[in-house]
Amino acid sequence: MEQNDQHTALLVMDLEMGILNTLPGAESYVSKVATAIGHAREKNIPVIYVIVGFRQTKPEISMNNKSFAAMKENINSIDMNAFMKIHPAVEPLKDDVIVTKRRISAFTGSDLEVVLRAQNINHIILAGIATSGVVLSTTREAADKDYRITILSDGCTDRDEEVHRVLITKVFPRQADVLTIDEWIKA
Repeated sequence: MEQNDQHTALLVMDLEMGILNTLPGAESYVSKVATAIGHAREKNIPVIYVIVGFRQTKPEISMNNKSFAAMKENINSIDMNAFMKIHPAVEPLKDDVIVTKRRISAFTGSDLEVVLRAQNINHIILAGIATSGVVLSTTREAADKDYRITILSDGCTDRDEEVHRVLITKVFPRQADVLTIDEWIKA
């Protein structure tokens, strides 16, 4: 296997079945992300999967956390292993790293930073659900940690198209390069 001279990794975030099952147009979106993953693999860019997950009884969810506390009742009866299963069209290869986070940012409650530093990665390319969730939180935290960031605009999606558009066109360009998957492939 060639060395990754770009010090780059593709982060595929929150493409687990428990999230995708509630997303309109999920199959089309997953197909786009699969294209990005294929390109990363061709270029020997590591693909790191980031999933959100909790123990079966969800002791990690604080009632002080408005987002997760509201969700806790809805997911109490869900089998977390089934929820955290990554979509088969983009499932990891044997040697891919899967990072489990406990909050919205890919860094919070996970060992992502340890994995990135161990592999000498200083440039992360982001794709994930939702633009206003994991992508926004991870972008902000990664910028504060001095990572170089590229966001794949069509590799991200959000239930609110206007929020997605504002983040992609007005907010993210302040801290990241924003490209479509095709633009990234041709770069």
